[in-house]
Amino acid sequence: MKAIEVQLREGMARQGISGDAAEQIITSITSFALYGFPESHAASFALLAYASAYLKAHHPAAFYAALLNNQPMGFYHPATIVGDAARHGQVIRPADVNHSDWLCVIEADGAVRLGLRYVRGLREEAGRLMEGLRPFSSADDLVGRAGLHRDELARLAELGALESLGLERRAALWEIEKAVRPSGLLYAGLGAAPALSPLRPMTPTEELVADYEGMGLSLGPHPMTFHRAQLDRLGVARAADLRGMRDGRPVRVAGAVVVRQRPGTAKGVVFLNLEDESGLANVVVPPPLFQRSRLTLVNEPFLWVEGTLEHREGVISVRAGRIHPLSHRLRQIPSHDFH
Repeated sequence: MKAIEVQLREGMARQGISGDAAEQIITSITSFALYGFPESHAASFALLAYASAYLKAHHPAAFYAALLNNQPMGFYHPATIVGDAARHGQVIRPADVNHSDWLCVIEADGAVRLGLRYVRGLREEAGRLMEGLRPFSSADDLVGRAGLHRDELARLAELGALESLGLERRAALWEIEKAVRPSGLLYAGLGAAPALSPLRPMTPTEELVADYEGMGLSLGPHPMTFHRAQLDRLGVARAADLRGMRDGRPVRVAGAVVVRQRPGTAKGVVFLNLEDESGLANVVVPPPLFQRSRLTLVNEPFLWVEGTLEHREGVISVRAGRIHPLSHRLRQIPSHDFH
């Protein structure tokens, strides 16, 4: 600004503008510079917020498909995005070798099909090649034509991406192993190998763990669903129920920690987003509690919190008084931490 001001004064002087007129022009420009920066940001963010809200309300399939196709981005992880889609009635179907492109697509009935890009360890060139080779008629056909590595085939199988071939996850793993081993074909031809998989199907909890390990998200039940009976006994409220509770009452909430924030302007206060099967709960952690519970708060993927419910200008949050870890088979949940 100082350098520009020097140039401006010199230019105005050449045009015969000096004295009070020049000072008034410079004061106006300086004043607007101090205000215009936050104004322009506010205007741009307002436009983004409005456009996003409009798309989510009127074109939800395009909205969610676009968000999923442009990851990593934004504040929330894809696991939270697909959970939000489910709570708003948008159908998202799992990745499948016969139905998925590399990117997420909108199917004819308006559902979003998860793209193969979400299968961890799957090469993009391999995933895009599969688009042109499908349909596949069997595990043997997939192994023979797709040119996939053994670990890629196993990952697709354990994620349920061979369901269109009529194969449950462990049955798919069995068929893939038979197909990639020459001895498997030999024994199958001699009738020495069992026609059907002897492996028991995955339980819902095992499928959940496989989904998070293989994709970082799950289209099945939310992890907190498996804790709901225990949480009900503890008097833990669902996130969606907080709006109907009175301000100032004691409350307990629990969920997967999807956001941890400690803004420099918040004087040491930490803000959490806990996600359960019904939505997100905002938790405010005062500095003394953060210091006492730092390791639990930073390292535990699931928490349950005792605190006081607060309603402030339409925003509902829980001011934490105690924080407890919540054991779960999932030991890691994607989260946006201190960025």
